Amino acid sequence: MEKQQNNSSLKAIIAVLAVLLVGSLVYIFKMSSDAEVVKTELTTTLTEKESVMKDLQTLKTTYDAAIAENTTMSEELIQERDKIVALMDELNQSKGDVSKFKTQLSALQNKMKSLMTENEGLKKANEKVTAQRDSTVVVLGESKKFNEVLVGQNEELAKTVEKGAKLTILNTKTAAYKLRNSGKQIETDKASRADILKISFTIAENQIAKSGDKTYYVQVIDSKNNVLGEKQTETFGETILTYSFATTVTYANKTVEVSEDLKGKNFEKGAYFINIFDKDVLVSKTSFTLR
Repeated sequence: MEKQQNNSSLKAIIAVLAVLLVGSLVYIFKMSSDAEVVKTELTTTLTEKESVMKDLQTLKTTYDAAIAENTTMSEELIQERDKIVALMDELNQSKGDVSKFKTQLSALQNKMKSLMTENEGLKKANEKVTAQRDSTVVVLGESKKFNEVLVGQNEELAKTVEKGAKLTILNTKTAAYKLRNSGKQIETDKASRADILKISFTIAENQIAKSGDKTYYVQVIDSKNNVLGEKQTETFGETILTYSFATTVTYANKTVEVSEDLKGKNFEKGAYFINIFDKDVLVSKTSFTLR
């Protein structure tokens, strides 16, 4: 009897233990399943976070490259890049769901596509303008060189014309004369007999010279280096010219013969020098001797 009771108690204990074992196994299985689910969710979350972060970094790199090109859109591009940097910081600090970051990423990607399209259009427009400007610079450079050549040629031509327009003085001659009471002039080479020095010269024909009145200054210097005649002075810039007399001729582009008398007395023996000036420029000279 007592033995039967012990067997019944043992069976009851075994049954309870069996139930507890089954419960434990069920609980352990559930816990393992829940842990696996959590692990899977965490792994998925981390993977999505890394993916979003990678896409954000790609966007930032794209903006950095576009900003470096320094277009007229640089300010707007910088603002969008700063939004991405702020979102990356927020994503780094997040611990849970990244779905809102995906939404914001999608919006930023769409915005970037729009801005990049606009920026690319500006780049092409700038490249076209730059090419046109460079072409214009080349054309202007060539025009400048051509103009410089023309200016040089014109200056040379002007110098040639100016040089060609200058009048030429030819056949400058001087002789001494004795003046008779009758008015007749007799040529002499003796200083003691001379009353007049006759100076003559020819202005050559020049069709490109300017016509009109021409004034020449005649300087006669005796053997003692004295300037004879009026001894007037004329200033040309820094040059002061002392001359014996001035003669004004009406020039009409044809050959003109000029003759002037310089009266005097007590002429010195020796060499005389005659210089003819157009303003301060010596245009002709000659010499003669009285004995």
